[in-house]
Amino acid sequence: MDPTGLLFLTSGLYMGWSLGANDAANIFGTAVGTRMVRFRTAAVICALFITLGAVLSGRGAAGGLTDVGAVNALAGSFVVSATAALTVTIMTRAGLPVSTTQAIVGAIVGWNLFSGMPTNPEALTTIVATWIYGPILGALIALILFYIVRYVLSRVKVHLIRLDRYTRTALILAGVFGAYSLGANNMANVVGVFLEASPFRPVTVFGVTLSGEQQLFALGGIAASVGVATYSQRVMSTVGAELYKLSPVTAFIVIASTATVLFLFASEGLEAWLQARGLPSFPLVPVSQSQAAVGSIIGVSLARGGRNLNWRLLGNIVVGWVATPTAAGLLSYLALFFMQNVFLQQVYV
Repeated sequence: MDPTGLLFLTSGLYMGWSLGANDAANIFGTAVGTRMVRFRTAAVICALFITLGAVLSGRGAAGGLTDVGAVNALAGSFVVSATAALTVTIMTRAGLPVSTTQAIVGAIVGWNLFSGMPTNPEALTTIVATWIYGPILGALIALILFYIVRYVLSRVKVHLIRLDRYTRTALILAGVFGAYSLGANNMANVVGVFLEASPFRPVTVFGVTLSGEQQLFALGGIAASVGVATYSQRVMSTVGAELYKLSPVTAFIVIASTATVLFLFASEGLEAWLQARGLPSFPLVPVSQSQAAVGSIIGVSLARGGRNLNWRLLGNIVVGWVATPTAAGLLSYLALFFMQNVFLQQVYV
């Protein structure tokens, strides 16, 4: 690979790190916050299954992202990814679970404006709409799961020690599902802007051929793993302990409902199955995992009467959701100007 290409990929690695540092907290934040799962265990599971989800199922949602705007120059991809990651990092340092989806979409729109390329209104509307019904869907799924779990627990008499063991196992299994779904859906935010200008070529390792796209997704998964290990504990504290006090059982519900939302918008198999039967399908687009997680927590709170929900912190999170795409778009536009006019790099073709 050209050394310049490797340099430009560093912003994608930064974005992957930001994904792991911020969004992985929403997978195990509730479990770690309730001290049912140790942080080290959560980090290992996240690292492994985020990477698997990215490599095996990441292409579907990435296509929905590139429909908004296909960044066609590696220098432009570098700037878009870097400014989105910087926006996420600023929000993360503030302890707020923000959306990498919103950051990357805002940065892509900034590139479209700078390059004069049209923004696909249908694709943009599809993704922006998920920012509204994504958390609503998370809340509804959490409500349904809450009543199902409560019904089962009221009918099955289990000793507290055994219930504790079952709950830990359920939290870990839900975390596996959540980490895989995060890699499958949100890895598009990490490598999607590099697909059109990818510097990778197919390679064969031990008889297995990896396409350039698969190499990008694997690299993004590794970067996210580093983010989980190095910086996700602070946001786990916000999601798992400060927004709403969760019991171990409700923590499982939140993780499972959040993972389900991501899976619905990432599964090409589910889309094909629904369409083959003439049923409406979910669009394959990256959705805000942070919003789905917060929506799921709200669903649990409403199921329990809406008590003890930290509305002030929730308000701050909503402000972050509005500010993220706006800030990312402005930073992207300004950084593209400097990259092209100061560093004399071609940011679009």
